[in-house]
Amino acid sequence: MTGAPIVRVAEDPADLEACFAVRKEVFVQEQGVDEAIEYDAYDTVAVHVLALRADGTPLGTGRLLTGEAAVAKTGADASVGSLGRLAVTRRARGLGIGAALVRAVEDAARARGLAAVDLHAQTQALGFYERLGYTAYGPEFLDADMPHRAMRRAL
Repeated sequence: MTGAPIVRVAEDPADLEACFAVRKEVFVQEQGVDEAIEYDAYDTVAVHVLALRADGTPLGTGRLLTGEAAVAKTGADASVGSLGRLAVTRRARGLGIGAALVRAVEDAARARGLAAVDLHAQTQALGFYERLGYTAYGPEFLDADMPHRAMRRAL
């Protein structure tokens, strides 16, 4: 990959389509998540972040839920945002894209005055999030038929 990737908040409908394309590639095609549950009403209110190669090729995405949209996922704490739908394309893994996307979500959360960020991590990704300062809490649970744990990081 030539040039440093660009990681930023999605700005327009084309950016949002790029985010959805990454999610379809990673979650629907690779992991077998039913497309009917991959996209939801939260997509219309979320802050989406996008990682792009210098030539505009999408590499990864994630989203931040705040306020009412986040409350059900954060234990009813409106001061906590909810990071979700973090996905990095196969060709971009191992390049630091995932960590850059997490930091972009955290920056968006800080800009909105949030005190912490919660997420529901696939258990295979616990180590990744732990290296970024997240701590698991609560029991393991299934989401899209895959084991997950809740995690939180204070900002």
